Amino acid sequence: MTEPLLVRALRREPTERTPVWFMRQAGRSLPEYRAIRERHSFFEVAGTPELCAEVTLQPVRRHGVDAAVMFADIMSPVLGMGVGVELVEGVGPVIERRIEGAADVERLVVRAAEEWAGPILEAVRIVRAELEPERAVIGFCGGPFTVAGYLVEGRPSRDFPRTKALMYREPAVWHALMERLADQFAAYVAAKAAAGADAIQLFDSWVGILSPQDYAEFVAPWSRRVLEAAGVPTIHFGTGASSPLLAEMARVGGDGIGLDWRIPLDGGWHVVGHDRAVQGNLDPAVLLGPWERVEAAALDVLARAGGRPGHVFNLGHGVLPQTEPDVLTRLAYLVREARSGR
Repeated sequence: MTEPLLVRALRREPTERTPVWFMRQAGRSLPEYRAIRERHSFFEVAGTPELCAEVTLQPVRRHGVDAAVMFADIMSPVLGMGVGVELVEGVGPVIERRIEGAADVERLVVRAAEEWAGPILEAVRIVRAELEPERAVIGFCGGPFTVAGYLVEGRPSRDFPRTKALMYREPAVWHALMERLADQFAAYVAAKAAAGADAIQLFDSWVGILSPQDYAEFVAPWSRRVLEAAGVPTIHFGTGASSPLLAEMARVGGDGIGLDWRIPLDGGWHVVGHDRAVQGNLDPAVLLGPWERVEAAALDVLARAGGRPGHVFNLGHGVLPQTEPDVLTRLAYLVREARSGR
């Protein structure tokens, strides 16, 4: 059976064209998704295999992208650890009881993925069975640092002061927290791969607030453990990563390194090394402008990739809710039809 185009690109094999998909392609930008959400909460959708699979497949049908990314939240694994989480519109994940010390870490229960993620794993199996072989199923997992930050802060934060204070003042507690999260996440991504995910993306939304030195000490060992557990090609993505931090993330692992829009794709590829794939990196906000600007910016990304094996076209972050679906469809078509020069 032919391997998915995206998998071959992550392995830096020559491909007939550049694969394309979009982070957060399933969600609020799609009217068909909003219709489902009128009747079901987020966690109802994510926890019902048939609904989860349907929402995951909606953007593939509409946009013709080369991968389906499983509909889930980065907090899903900690729900399985006994953490109460509410997704608040306009805020993000709000934690019922935040982590303050060693006793709070001790309450986190690491469980086999099959015990708590059964509906998600069944949704993976459904999507893989319904998707054409040349299209990939991507399993999604939050980075241990970002999830730990939410648990310590109690909700999203711009600066994560409580998180950094815990890292610096009580490193043993921080390491114990990261250890438990990495154990839970590693089992989760391995189970997703076993259920049929062709690739895993580790999404570290807030890692850009760290210095390279703090990243190496407080994050790297645990992100490495999750990436190594997948057993399938991986994409390692962090938002706001400077060039030195990006280099540290590349050393941690990932067959492909996701680049956000703040760094030119060719410059980012040079930083992480041409011996691995890169993903990205159109600014999501560009899609809110006129098509001429979208087209020019997308072609610039492709030109910076230079037709080298190992480029996966994506945005430099997730699709904004205000994005018109037809623009995404048109963009996916543009990338699929672009001459790769290979």
